[in-house]
Amino acid sequence: MKTWIIAAETGVGTLADQARELGGTVTAVTVGNLPIAGVDETIAIELEATAPAEVAAPSVAAAIDAEPGDVVLAPNRPAERVLAGAVAAKLGAPVLTSVKSLQAGSAQVSKAGGISLDNVTFDGTVVAILDGGVQPAGEVPEAVTFGAKDYTATISAIEQAEVESVNLGSAERVVAAGRGFKEQDDLQLASDLAEAIGGEVACSRPLSEGLGWMQRDQYVGVSGQVIAPELYFAIGISGQVHHTAGILESGTIVAINNDETATMFEDSDYGIVGDLYEVIPQIVAALNE
Repeated sequence: MKTWIIAAETGVGTLADQARELGGTVTAVTVGNLPIAGVDETIAIELEATAPAEVAAPSVAAAIDAEPGDVVLAPNRPAERVLAGAVAAKLGAPVLTSVKSLQAGSAQVSKAGGISLDNVTFDGTVVAILDGGVQPAGEVPEAVTFGAKDYTATISAIEQAEVESVNLGSAERVVAAGRGFKEQDDLQLASDLAEAIGGEVACSRPLSEGLGWMQRDQYVGVSGQVIAPELYFAIGISGQVHHTAGILESGTIVAINNDETATMFEDSDYGIVGDLYEVIPQIVAALNE
């Protein structure tokens, strides 16, 4: 058995760890000059500086010479999803998304944003999309260059919004804000708590898709991010199933809400009934002592 990892960016530590658990050799197929540690070998596909990673789809598909029983892993990022699709099409292999656990010949995947889990078995090659995680540790093998068979495309212009991208999937601590916050400026309270615990700020769906107070990649829930941090604060969040399905595998969940009947308390390890405008400053002050 052999495990392949597709990488167009660094940050595939979770995939490298998963590949090791599956056993056999691990080969990373990288687009651009990427040093990937924690693998046995690297096949590098050169990329023009002005070209998007997606143009390398034919080369990635040609480089991955997978056999029945092999597993191809790709991080859940836009470019790598495109590359993984090209590999799956070439191999005639199924693509598994929302993978919770993976073994040789079987996988457990979440359905409906985590509301249910299904066990999937397979005999041939399979392509699995997982969270990438941090940069893996270990030695970086010398790369073998693969002859390019890319599409022709260049990036002619970049319009960069003044927002900061958040990788909630690799965050160990998350502070999520809900409709309990009255004004957008009040979200600074959530940021203060996140800074105090060394975490990231997230939100429930209304703050992202309804009010536009926070970015789409900060929304946690069925159709948003499904995460499992060590510590999760749910502040001013009612706790409807479309939100809680995205956090059920978190280590410790703390709910803060002024409504003692809020459903969020049912899925929490600790609950604080109180005004978030009073509770959060007290917690931050205690943490900073």
